[in-house]
Amino acid sequence: MTRAAGVGARIRALREARGLSLSALAGEAGIGKGTLSELETGQRNPTLETLYAVATPLGVPMAALMDDHDGAVILDEGIVTVRLRVVREEGRTTEVYLLRLAAGVERRSPAHVAGVTERLVVLTGSGEVEHDGTVQAFGAGEHVSFAADRPHAYRAGADGFEAVNVIVTPG
Repeated sequence: MTRAAGVGARIRALREARGLSLSALAGEAGIGKGTLSELETGQRNPTLETLYAVATPLGVPMAALMDDHDGAVILDEGIVTVRLRVVREEGRTTEVYLLRLAAGVERRSPAHVAGVTERLVVLTGSGEVEHDGTVQAFGAGEHVSFAADRPHAYRAGADGFEAVNVIVTPG
């Protein structure tokens, strides 16, 4: 099974388990019904943005949709995300990713499920994160923490950045 087919099968199974139609999930995720259909059948490779958009209305962390192994990679335009570790415990899921954004790239994220927090530990480069109507600049060696159950965005500076992104989802 290809990576796209595996992700699509997980999306379909979660959608059906929640009793959602293809149209209902596409509408809640803000993506086209055709796009969602192509994802579910493995005809389209998922982008990071699409995975986040679908995970939120399904009420699951992004890790539930990705290849379920450490080292899984999601590539998007100017963005590389590598799953380093996922810890599932009673009451929470902690996802740890290596996040690389090329110079000048922005990644907007819709609100995650209620109670989700993110911590970004910057390894190299610089950029800024926008959340709750504020913009926080960061550089190598710094960190930013924020509630991720509201829309937020990362923007890379002139040299891009590499960071460890820790996402904690309750429930």
